[in-house]
Amino acid sequence: MNNNSSLPKKIAKGIGFTLLAVAGVLGITYLVMVLWNAILPDLIHVGHLGFWQALGLLILCKILFGGFKMNGGPDRGRGRRWKEKFENMSPEEREEFKQRLKERYGNRNC
Repeated sequence: MNNNSSLPKKIAKGIGFTLLAVAGVLGITYLVMVLWNAILPDLIHVGHLGFWQALGLLILCKILFGGFKMNGGPDRGRGRRWKEKFENMSPEEREEFKQRLKERYGNRNC
């Protein structure tokens, strides 16, 4: 019975999150449009941008540059894994690892 009572709460949270995400995208789109129209036409002599053009520009930027990552992207844990691996090495293994890095990349911060 406890599961059934929490289901409406989960649905409400999902709807709320969806509405918040949509409002965020619309807000960012509006901000891009306003900033574009306030700065770029006078600065580099481009045309004004409409709302849907600004949204399209954001989507294009997402496709080309992979921006808007909320969690740091798929490689976020890579640095942490290397740090853990390095910390678990013996002092001899660390020195050997550092030496291989120096041979490969030169004497930059090793």
